[in-house]
Amino acid sequence: MCRYGAMRCFHPLLEWMCNGDTKLSISSVLIGLYILTLPIPQSTPNSSQNAIALRDYPAIFDQAEVMVPMRDGVQLHTRIYTPKEAPEPLPFLFVRTPYGLFSDDRGYSHLLDAYQEMFKDGYIFVFQDIRGRHGSEGTFVMERTPRDLSDPQSIDEATDAYDTIAWLLKNVPNNNGRVGEAGVSYDGWLAAMALLDPHPALKAVSEQASPADMFLGDDFHHNGAFRLSYGFEYSVLLESGKTNVKYRFDRYDTYEWYLGLGPLSNANKLYFHGSHPTWNNFVAHPNYDEFWQKQAFARYLTNHRLKVPNLNVAGWWDQEDFYGPLEIYDLLERNDVDHKNYLVVGPWNHDGWSSGLGNKLGSVDFGTNTSEHFRQEIQAPWFRYWLKDNGNPPTKEAITFETGSNSWRLWDSWPPRQNVASRKLYLHSNHMLSFDPPEGSGNAFDSYISDPSSPVPYRSRPVEATYSKGSRWSTWLLEDQRFVENRPDTLTWKTEPLTSDIAIAGDIVAHVFASTTGTDSDWIVKLIDVYPQNCDADAKMGGYELMIASEVLRGRFRNSFSRPSPVVAGRITPYTVDLHSNNHVFLRGHQIMVQIQSTWFPVIDRNPQRYVPNIFKAAESDYQKATQRIYHAKGHASNVEIHVALP
Repeated sequence: MCRYGAMRCFHPLLEWMCNGDTKLSISSVLIGLYILTLPIPQSTPNSSQNAIALRDYPAIFDQAEVMVPMRDGVQLHTRIYTPKEAPEPLPFLFVRTPYGLFSDDRGYSHLLDAYQEMFKDGYIFVFQDIRGRHGSEGTFVMERTPRDLSDPQSIDEATDAYDTIAWLLKNVPNNNGRVGEAGVSYDGWLAAMALLDPHPALKAVSEQASPADMFLGDDFHHNGAFRLSYGFEYSVLLESGKTNVKYRFDRYDTYEWYLGLGPLSNANKLYFHGSHPTWNNFVAHPNYDEFWQKQAFARYLTNHRLKVPNLNVAGWWDQEDFYGPLEIYDLLERNDVDHKNYLVVGPWNHDGWSSGLGNKLGSVDFGTNTSEHFRQEIQAPWFRYWLKDNGNPPTKEAITFETGSNSWRLWDSWPPRQNVASRKLYLHSNHMLSFDPPEGSGNAFDSYISDPSSPVPYRSRPVEATYSKGSRWSTWLLEDQRFVENRPDTLTWKTEPLTSDIAIAGDIVAHVFASTTGTDSDWIVKLIDVYPQNCDADAKMGGYELMIASEVLRGRFRNSFSRPSPVVAGRITPYTVDLHSNNHVFLRGHQIMVQIQSTWFPVIDRNPQRYVPNIFKAAESDYQKATQRIYHAKGHASNVEIHVALP
């Protein structure tokens, strides 16, 4: 219902102004009315049907390109986009990046595309290359650690953000003295770093898909298991020069290429020759030592009290940094006495909320425009409230999109503390899965042979290069798992068809009792939603096996990530595999599946299955087959613990 009449508003900006729940200043209305007069070109022929039509940026913004001096004299390349004829002083929206401020054919940065829903509110957008990248001076250091506070001349990403904000306030006219910082992935990590020592003018931050710990859960390792294809290709991308460089494989299927690489020691021997610092650090630090710990946010945020409101954003199927934003939220939550720590999790892959409608991901249809909803109804109001005193504060601390039911949920905290109950899904003989624990005595188990020379692919082959044209990397976590279900080195258990819906909300943990004939092993556990064979809504989804949660644990780290130890061959050993959290409804008629395997290649490097001190230095002869047993008897009852939302 339009507040200015009974008719439906016919333009998206008028639709916004007609929202009866939005409090508008006269100046904000003037900005909106001004932008209404500007041309909106049609999508290009190559854009998807979900793409946002790009606006005529030169008609909206004046662009300035400057080199901003830091406290140590290094200058950082920065672009400033000021709305033309702004009727009031405006806040800044600040984004820092290592990836470049790439321009369209009119010279305007593509980074503007992600914030079009915020144009109507009026912001001065500022985009900056970080040290040593693209147009900025200085030396690039991957995830530069926080500075030594005892050295007044030391610098880090927080001081660079601080110095830039101070410069903007002094040198950019018609600003209102407030700054918001946002970013996704590495840009999100930079935004989170700014929280450690924020400039007084920094009034709101949105950390989105930031890594939090590169050994425990983000880009380069998961629970100590090395993310081979990502670590190899990303280090090439950022450390082959000041601009992005993609590694050129000599074959399309990188599964074949990485298998042909042999042991990890061949990467430097045959290709890098010691020229990539990040790869050299992988080799030098195979365990969770000081190198990794001083990069991780736990050291800096565990006792940190937020001075600036922060909106953490994550995607359930983020193929790169799902662990990070939830970990940052959790760390900040421990001392959030001022209620400045917030969380949003939606049905997205990495950065999937920044563009498009978000109504589908891979083969899964969510029935609503989730990404558009986030940008219009969550992100824009967030910055509008903190930077412009317009609107209301968030009513709940956590917002999640519940897949399966396809609806948004509001929570007082995440994971929920009320109206949930812990339940365990137990593995049984005959590949059955049930909430009933096994009753029989003895050592019942299922078994498979894990062969490093023929590892289980993490997605169906061919496995395209991560960032190549046509790569399916961005949606591999939603791939139908039937492509591995009948492999002899993958075990599967599933329930009978459900007679009622089961909604999970919160943490998921696998408790696996296993033995191996080797002295080291990886354990990959997946929680899967199996669709009915006859799917009336979409026939192509009949029998689809959708991963809801999955993770790997490298066996040597079962007791300590800092002090690895061999696995005792043949001994039944308990393993706890954190599958993180989720909010999903297994619908009536669906089945719940658990899948376990020991290779996930090449997203995870091959475990030799013979304990060696450093897998990066293992020889070809160290790689051996191993017989794996997964136990499901009383006393060794392997299970996956979930939290079920109560009616």
